[in-house]
Amino acid sequence: MRTTLRGAVAALVVAGALSDADAQTLNVMKSLDAPHYDAQRTTWSPTADIVNMVQDTLVALDWDGKTVVPYLAKSWNISEDGRIYTFKLREDVTFCSGKKFTAEDVVYSFKRLKDPETKAPFGWRAGDIRELRAIDPYTVEYELKEPFSELLLQLTMFTNVIHSRQSVEALGKDYGIKGVDGTGPWCFVSWQPRTEIVLKRHDAYKWGPSMYQNKGPVKFERLSIKIIPEDSARVAGMLGGQFDFTHQFPLQFIQQAQKAPNLAVQEAQPVFQLVYYGFKITRPMVSDRRVREAMNIAINRAEIAKGIYLGNAVPASTFVDPAAPDFNPQTKDVVKEDIERARRLLDEAGWKMGADGIREKDGVKLAPKVYYVQVANFGRTSEAIQGYLRKIGIDRRLQGWDSTIAPAKMAEQDYELWTVAVPYLSAGELMNLYFDSKNVPTPNRMNWQDPQTDEWLKLGRGALNEADRAKYYALVQKRVTDEFLWLPVVNANMYQVTNKKLKGVRPHMLYQNTFYKGLDLSL
Repeated sequence: MRTTLRGAVAALVVAGALSDADAQTLNVMKSLDAPHYDAQRTTWSPTADIVNMVQDTLVALDWDGKTVVPYLAKSWNISEDGRIYTFKLREDVTFCSGKKFTAEDVVYSFKRLKDPETKAPFGWRAGDIRELRAIDPYTVEYELKEPFSELLLQLTMFTNVIHSRQSVEALGKDYGIKGVDGTGPWCFVSWQPRTEIVLKRHDAYKWGPSMYQNKGPVKFERLSIKIIPEDSARVAGMLGGQFDFTHQFPLQFIQQAQKAPNLAVQEAQPVFQLVYYGFKITRPMVSDRRVREAMNIAINRAEIAKGIYLGNAVPASTFVDPAAPDFNPQTKDVVKEDIERARRLLDEAGWKMGADGIREKDGVKLAPKVYYVQVANFGRTSEAIQGYLRKIGIDRRLQGWDSTIAPAKMAEQDYELWTVAVPYLSAGELMNLYFDSKNVPTPNRMNWQDPQTDEWLKLGRGALNEADRAKYYALVQKRVTDEFLWLPVVNANMYQVTNKKLKGVRPHMLYQNTFYKGLDLSL
């Protein structure tokens, strides 16, 4: 381990020494890579941060995390029944290739998103589209089958960026791998998996959203994003001045970064980011609600937040952060630590303690398989929970995966639990994302298919006022919480760490990528 770390730090120093000769290169690092950078075919946040640099959405999310502002669409109107959105588009936008942006690009992008062949796991974010019409080169009518109360909010998300048909068709299966043509402030240059993504300045870009003082172009010629999975190596890279920026600084070293004379640490606010373990309820070992409740109430979340996250997270006993829009306060008291009740529940469910201290039933050990990504605190958190659950006779079998293959391994469905950190904007988003039966098998990896949940989600999405929306999303929260479909652990803080020489820094809360566009950054 010592030799490996020395090698990693040495490599960072060399990279930094080389890049110092070119002050026009912004050097960034992150811990996770992605399987590809096609926004429509993934839920993966390591895809999202790069996509948001090279492609744009119709509307953007302001710093407050709730206000929608114009972007590629300069204005819009909504019909009284909430079904038709008429977007007026900017007329001065071009793709990196030089192609003019028009209404046809918008129509193509959303039709591709909704095409079954795309298999877009986040397709629901665009609403249930009836028809898309290019009224003229710079006007789009976006007609929904049913009203979608959060459409504008969801259109800020990376899933709904605008694509160039020419780029998609020219690259085919290599789209998002060998190239992407976007209208964003940065243009795709190259990607070396698990090593580096290189972007360059989009010189024609001048349509940045209102929350930025600089509307474009960006103030650096190139952007180098190195993939550094090792926590200690990322810390060394920032402390040693080899990198300008990271938004995935290990939480256990945040206090060290705050004391470093060359670093600035900023916390994104607001941020709703839940670390949870999901139960695949179609697997016999966790199909019984009593087993899922027992696991939920047998762990000490406060110890995890303090000991593993070093106070940079808040214990989570609910699925939705209490500060998030449309949170249901009736879910606050559902998950309470109670070791003795956990043992009784497992007894009632027929899992009897074996001579080796592990419960069994019908000759099968209570040893659920747990998948996690080998990054950040997922491994240590998984091991801590493994320890808590052994005290009640559960032997969690842990399997960690590299970030580039984790989505594919999870798609194989061969596990009882998995863990991720999920960022979200509202209770409605989280409920729609994970608990709608249409989203089985991903991101609804629980395989939760409940007609009542689906009906309440439909009524919440179609609500024409805030009271009705909150009412139906509250019902969904109560139902899925009472079924213990997840094991919530902590609500994690989100920081960005920068070299103090970098000016104009402000973290955005959108889907775990505080960098977002980087328009105001300068030396």
